[in-house]
Amino acid sequence: MTTVEPRCSTDGPVGAVDPARWPDVAAPPASSPLRTAVTAAVVRRALERLPLRVRFAGGGTAGAGGPLLEVHDPRRFHGRIGAHGLIGFGESYMAGEWDAPDLVGVLTVLAAHAADLVPAPLQRMRGLWAQRQPAAQRNTPEGSRTNISRHYDLSNDLFGVFLDDTLTYSSAVFRGFPADQDLLAAAQHRKIDRLLDLAGVAEGTRLLEIGTGWGELAIRAAARGARVTSLTLSREQRALALERARAAGAADRVDVALCDYREARGTYDAVVSVEMIEAVGAEFWPVYFRTLDERLAPGGRAALQAITMPHDRMLASRDTHTWIQKYVFPGGLLPSVEAVAETVRDHTRLTVARRDAFGAHYAETLRLWRERFTERADDVAALGFDATFRRLWTFYLAYSEAGFRSGYLDVQQYLFTKEDSAR
Repeated sequence: MTTVEPRCSTDGPVGAVDPARWPDVAAPPASSPLRTAVTAAVVRRALERLPLRVRFAGGGTAGAGGPLLEVHDPRRFHGRIGAHGLIGFGESYMAGEWDAPDLVGVLTVLAAHAADLVPAPLQRMRGLWAQRQPAAQRNTPEGSRTNISRHYDLSNDLFGVFLDDTLTYSSAVFRGFPADQDLLAAAQHRKIDRLLDLAGVAEGTRLLEIGTGWGELAIRAAARGARVTSLTLSREQRALALERARAAGAADRVDVALCDYREARGTYDAVVSVEMIEAVGAEFWPVYFRTLDERLAPGGRAALQAITMPHDRMLASRDTHTWIQKYVFPGGLLPSVEAVAETVRDHTRLTVARRDAFGAHYAETLRLWRERFTERADDVAALGFDATFRRLWTFYLAYSEAGFRSGYLDVQQYLFTKEDSAR
């Protein structure tokens, strides 16, 4: 098993990659010289059309001008992409085989051209070369517990490093741009208040929250006089959310249950779910929306915040295993606006009463998280997370920000109403 030689990176020297922790990063996939050469030709042809400057170690450039992408190890860079596509591209960054002074800028260009990076003939044969999602990551009740734990149970302290004091891990809503770190907590409260207003949460409201986070929405709803039942699959989140509810004097109005959404019972005046659907998986979207329907009393209102992607790209990639799924959100899949509308129409008695998009706000939210994560890299290291993990999360935050800056991703706030109980 080989290790990666030290490289210059945005997080200091990468050093040797731990093969036990990061086996597919430490050991590049085997690739024949012919396959690597063919991949290099395909990659360079794709890059030539893009507003990038690509510089390869040992000589050679590509791109039409723009942010710099510097490839330190072209052989391994092309070998990984040839073997594993975009997963290989991300793993190559984790290994320190390429860098970019403006990582978000480079990834924004790539996201803007995501639909045509792969030549059309290869796109048509996607089913033959693209990795399939592992069966083990299906979001069954047991699978969901494992998938959620792999991300949200990493460490509450890790998330505390880069989130604001509200510990809100979803898009904020700002008054204007550019946003400031000091205004992030207020922007998160603005987002939460908009959702609670959409759902009509007030004194005496029986509120179901699907996806607790670290409890800020539940606490804020309780301050309005609501009685909140909040569901999470993360033990670490539940413990801290209950602690925060007690500290806020809301323990008697907030119940946080370690419970899958499919196990929820009872009816509620309002249901709120913030960026939870992304962890559900297409297979279970009908079940998720039926749960909103079944738990919502007639005349009730449900507010949902969801990250969305273009419908055609969702259809093309829904069965593909991605870098994000492998390293960040196992089992995750972003829906499209069309998929949400179709699922609600075909499987529930709910009506889409309102939809507001605000993707630019998510780009700013992610920028602030990324900057804080970078500034506090030593704190992340002190928690026991190695340099490869820090590069992974730097890439994840930049990759996500680029998706919103390019317009490839968007985020929506939905209002669903349920006027009566008859189908």
